Amino acid sequence: MTQLRTGRRRYYDIFSPFYDAFIRLHSRQNEDDTRNLLVNAAHLEGKPMPRILDICCGTGSVILAFKERYPESVAIGYDFSPGMLRKAREKDVSGQVMFIEGDAAALNFDENSFDVVTCSHALYELKGETREKALREMKRVVRPDGYVLLMEHEIPRHPVVKLLFYVRMFSMGSDDAREFLKAGVEPFKKVFSSVTLSHSRSGKSKLVSCQK
Repeated sequence: MTQLRTGRRRYYDIFSPFYDAFIRLHSRQNEDDTRNLLVNAAHLEGKPMPRILDICCGTGSVILAFKERYPESVAIGYDFSPGMLRKAREKDVSGQVMFIEGDAAALNFDENSFDVVTCSHALYELKGETREKALREMKRVVRPDGYVLLMEHEIPRHPVVKLLFYVRMFSMGSDDAREFLKAGVEPFKKVFSSVTLSHSRSGKSKLVSCQK
């Protein structure tokens, strides 16, 4: 793992106790909206024991939503931050979600292992080469008829919110992150044969649905 990624891991380890409160303040009523959009897009109805992998799972909100909808599923949350994973395990009152520490660019799973692979609001933090490796790893581990579901921020339209958004991008020190968000679905079309785009009701997030 690069020095930059190691620094980001330390950042999230420190931030993990406050992360959920920050998301609630930032997203307000839109948090459930984006999670439901992800879960509904997975097309898992009729699968008796679907296998679900959430990359960069953070404190586990997305994978726990999947487990609630599909209690018989094999649900795995995957993240590089021990602190975030610790909070995720605390939230998993059922104890039935598996949380694994690892690198998104080097997944420890066999090919064609999952019916759905998700990653929510995290890819923009990866550098270009690492991001493409992560996307190719997701493609490798999803089944041929499965979906890779990628939720990302839309660039805000409100001038003040847009300014704050770019301040955050600048604080990350990455022109690459800004270019990635501006690029729309093009980075995904380089990896996947089928790419479709939809948006959350709030318009603050976009969902990119990909298939091999």
